[in-house]
Amino acid sequence: MKKLKQKSPIQGGPRNLVVAVLVIVGCLFVLTKLTDYTRQVQTLSYSSFLKRVNAGDVKSVHITGQHVEGIFKNNERFETVIVNNPSLWESLSQHNVDASVGTPSNVWYLSFIGALFLMLLLIAWYTIRQIKAAGGSGGGSGNLFSMGKSKAKLFMPSSIKVNFEHVAGAAEAKEELHDVIDFLKNPAKYQRLGAKIPRGILLVGEPGNGKTLLAKAVAGEANCPFFSISGSDFIEVFVGVGAARVRDLFAQARKNAPSIIFIDEIDAVGRHRGSGLGGGHDEREQTLNQLLTEMDGFQTTGGSVIVIAATNRPDVLDKALLRPGRFDRTVFVPFPDLISREQILQVHAKDIKLDPNVDLQRVARGTTGFSGADLGNLLNEAAIIASKKNQELVTMHDIDLARDKAMLGKENKTMRQTPEDLKITAFHEAGHALIRLLKPNESDPLYKVTIVPRGGALGVTHWMPEREKYHQTKDELIALIMAALGGRAAEELVFNNMTTGAASDFQSATKIAHAMVCDYGMSDLGPVVYNPNKKLEFSAKTGALIDEEIRRILTTNYEKVMDLLRKNRDKLDLLANKLLEKETLYASEIYELLGLEPRISHQLA
Repeated sequence: MKKLKQKSPIQGGPRNLVVAVLVIVGCLFVLTKLTDYTRQVQTLSYSSFLKRVNAGDVKSVHITGQHVEGIFKNNERFETVIVNNPSLWESLSQHNVDASVGTPSNVWYLSFIGALFLMLLLIAWYTIRQIKAAGGSGGGSGNLFSMGKSKAKLFMPSSIKVNFEHVAGAAEAKEELHDVIDFLKNPAKYQRLGAKIPRGILLVGEPGNGKTLLAKAVAGEANCPFFSISGSDFIEVFVGVGAARVRDLFAQARKNAPSIIFIDEIDAVGRHRGSGLGGGHDEREQTLNQLLTEMDGFQTTGGSVIVIAATNRPDVLDKALLRPGRFDRTVFVPFPDLISREQILQVHAKDIKLDPNVDLQRVARGTTGFSGADLGNLLNEAAIIASKKNQELVTMHDIDLARDKAMLGKENKTMRQTPEDLKITAFHEAGHALIRLLKPNESDPLYKVTIVPRGGALGVTHWMPEREKYHQTKDELIALIMAALGGRAAEELVFNNMTTGAASDFQSATKIAHAMVCDYGMSDLGPVVYNPNKKLEFSAKTGALIDEEIRRILTTNYEKVMDLLRKNRDKLDLLANKLLEKETLYASEIYELLGLEPRISHQLA
């Protein structure tokens, strides 16, 4: 890896230490001299001066106007102010005092000014050296006289070891980026028909999904110089520095063309103009204007330079930045699907000693919504858990614990619950699980049920998606509502009472019912969208009908859940009591306990 104008801060350390010592010594020397001078010169009154002259103690004097500087016979210095007295000269002559008359002595003042100038010069020199040293460790941009230099890091082809083989998943994103790679390798193939490669590629996706890794892979595949910089590296306190850094970055990229510029977190510099405090003239907007000019202005010649940028906030970017000719191709990097998650897990598992019984496909099924970074952290957390127990291999149970920790939080080992609290939690979770088991065709398969408290949850019912779902039927949504209501229904049925533990369940059920009525047209109100957030206004009467329809869906399905639990009360009691005994039950144990047929998984297409 090569950094532009990089200086080693270790080499400059001893020199900086010496300079600092010299500055301190110089300051101490000047202060010491000034202190010594003021201590050695004694100030006398005029009458005391006459007494000392008459006593024969004065050796010599130098008179300048009314100011007298002199030396006693014991070589002590003194000064005084005299009046115009002609007899003074007679007294000096009688007592053999060596007297002289002249201009005021300015040696002290000159010494003071010279010492002060030297001290300021040393401080200034040391400060500049420190700024240069800081600039060297940051890519040269910290130098006071070169703040406009780019802070980008240059990676030459020989130092880039990442290619698309190292990027698991993201098949569609890699396919889009293959056009850039092919153009950089074979530009004539496109130029012969007049085709132009996109100047800018905008990678859009949530954090942790591999945007930066994809950019590195493009540089590795294209085998060309790669400039990497963050959007915040352009911004500086001084106005105009950011624009200068943009110019310098593109100048260097054109010298090394064909090359790639990667700007991470471009939303730091590419936000909508007009929102700054400087009324359109602040530093960030000047930097953005320069970036727009460099990407598609009059002076954009000088070789093939492709800009790849990454952001998770495309909504805040300036429209001029997204138009064709600048970032004219947007590549979405979504959360990995089931197949991609399994591939990502296989990549991360290469460095971890896994038990042969670990099923990564099963892990992938249970990690819907995890990013690539989340999956890597999941296996790392599982390895930490296994290491704490001095195991030789990471087991499926360790991964399961790591998943619970990532989704819910750490286990609350110090929480003390009464037997009654545990019983309520056990029946609550048994109600959730049993409703899922009784609605097998509409619900995802049950995975496990636990009453071990984690984070803010006293217990959790987990399910395992069989496959990626890209749409949901009305029956599936109703089944989700019923499963959410199963906990409260079990409490009411068994204890003839209610607790606050169902608050989050009601929130989930209400959200689904609201979407059915207002977004999906799955209610008696018909196929109409009622969503004020999308500027779809409706009357107060319609609003009342919406509220009534949502309430009807929830209350109707709550009654159905109560009826199902009454009819299967024996299964509810059996499952809850087993939970009190073992705390955690997996699906295979529950199927065997209740005498139910195991769920048959769908085959992936």
